[in-house]
Amino acid sequence: MTDSPPRWLYRFRNYKRAFILLREAIGSEKDLTQLEKEGCIQRFEYAFELAWKTMKDFLEGEGASLPVITPATVIRAAFEARLIQDGQLWMEALDARNKMSQTYDFSKFEQVIADISQHYLAAMEGLYMFFLEKEDLMAESAE
Repeated sequence: MTDSPPRWLYRFRNYKRAFILLREAIGSEKDLTQLEKEGCIQRFEYAFELAWKTMKDFLEGEGASLPVITPATVIRAAFEARLIQDGQLWMEALDARNKMSQTYDFSKFEQVIADISQHYLAAMEGLYMFFLEKEDLMAESAE
């Protein structure tokens, strides 16, 4: 019987695609139309959701016991376990994600897109790199 890959690895593969799509959307040099801005917000929401769930799966795979499964508890545990560097920034990203799922205030869209570009994307890239290294180590040990 062969060992199946850990759950976080499956989730990371989805996060990887979502993160790359978000980075592509935010990295565009041209001015975005309103529809493109809404698409950026949607990509952010999707990537953020996969980010915290990947962290959850990894922490659980490492034996962490989370009292309640919420994005905030996972972010705190991930910060304590040093999966992420800036827990407060991730909490701000969570707050932005929550606000965007409940509003269509275009001035808030502008602010969140600026925050993604200036802050959240780098934090998400840090997580991406963390898991990319873990994925590489798993591939090396499987050889």
